[in-house]
Amino acid sequence: MTFKEGATMDRLGEHREAWHYNRWATERTLDAAAALSVADLDRDMGNSFPTVRSTLVHILSAEWIWLRRWKGESPRDMPAGWDALDLQGIRSAWNAVDAERAEWLAGLTDADLDRVVAYHNTRGEPHARTIWQLLRHVINHSSYHRGQVTTMLRQLGAGAVSTDLVYFFTES
Repeated sequence: MTFKEGATMDRLGEHREAWHYNRWATERTLDAAAALSVADLDRDMGNSFPTVRSTLVHILSAEWIWLRRWKGESPRDMPAGWDALDLQGIRSAWNAVDAERAEWLAGLTDADLDRVVAYHNTRGEPHARTIWQLLRHVINHSSYHRGQVTTMLRQLGAGAVSTDLVYFFTES
């Protein structure tokens, strides 16, 4: 689904469109990271997640954890072994998370967006938010960390791609 200029979109359509953007931006970021050597993927860049690989795994893990929460679970950590995934493994795991999330999103109704999801964070603390708030949060979180990856790619001398929303609309 892509938004066509002049068209109107309901709330659910806007969220689904935002997830299409998120997937597009992630693919572009993974493609840019693929130009790095293994040594550069794991070079400590002094970031909040120190390497390109660890930042990508963090984004992937967060998207997986939030999907689990939306489905009624409250995992305390990412799946075992994800911290050691190579770039192909990251891409493969992301494809699986995206497919599961797309199926979950396809089953949502507009009324579901206002449903409150109760969950525990990774420290075990209870929280509750509406689905629409959490959908926006996760995309914002992923965008923030993709920006960090872009900075690290530039610092490593790799070509970085733009993931600006306007380019998504241009290309869609």
